[in-house]
Amino acid sequence: MVNRRLFSAGILAAAIARASKDAPVHKAKVTKLFRSPEAHPNAMETVPEGVWIGEQVSDAAYLMDWKGKVLQKVQTESSNTSGIAFGDGCLWMAANGKALWRDPKPTDTGAGAGQVVKVDPRNGKTLTRYDIPGGGGVHGLEFAKGTLWVTSLKIQKLSQMDPKTWKVLHQIPCKLGRAHGLAWDKGFIWCMFSNDRVIHKMDAKDGTVVEMIQLSDKDPDPHGMCLYKGHLYYCDAGIAPGGKPNNSPDSGWICRIDV
Repeated sequence: MVNRRLFSAGILAAAIARASKDAPVHKAKVTKLFRSPEAHPNAMETVPEGVWIGEQVSDAAYLMDWKGKVLQKVQTESSNTSGIAFGDGCLWMAANGKALWRDPKPTDTGAGAGQVVKVDPRNGKTLTRYDIPGGGGVHGLEFAKGTLWVTSLKIQKLSQMDPKTWKVLHQIPCKLGRAHGLAWDKGFIWCMFSNDRVIHKMDAKDGTVVEMIQLSDKDPDPHGMCLYKGHLYYCDAGIAPGGKPNNSPDSGWICRIDV
């Protein structure tokens, strides 16, 4: 586990070297905007009305405006929620294994057995469940061009899925471990690598890294992410790998990135 307080420039430099020799690196300027309702946000998705926030402990999904006002709450049957997407009129929740910091429910997935849960956004009802390509856990999700991108953590790839048949359409490699929040950007996909505190802009065709954004050790811990009006936004769930508190003083904050 990489603790934000132990993060160093040397670790970041090594991560960048492993990722790409040529892609430009930008230092992030992070602005804290507002806190999520339950202070454990680990999933973000932009929609015309605002932003969907997935809470990792309760597994509730909140639709909020960009000033932090709650517009809607939906209780879902996800567990250890670590990603969210919206498409085809439905919410798609990344259930990253067994529940954290709450009593288990029969609908929870098992330890290390991630699933994508398709949810009715009106009432939270589970419509379908899908296994993760390659097995293992799952963090970020992104609905783009009628398809769903999934972080396949076990095989260290991003998988583009047909949401109707759940067949793999395409896969691209991840250069680093613990791929987290995703954001679609006109044929490219931004991917947050939480352990290394680096965001890669990747060509969706082959995974080539064309740009990188560096977070510092003083910034809020990176988890879920989305893109809105040309800016990346991310959240600090207050939870570290293994389900332990990350001791971040910025737990629960929704943040904007400027470069």
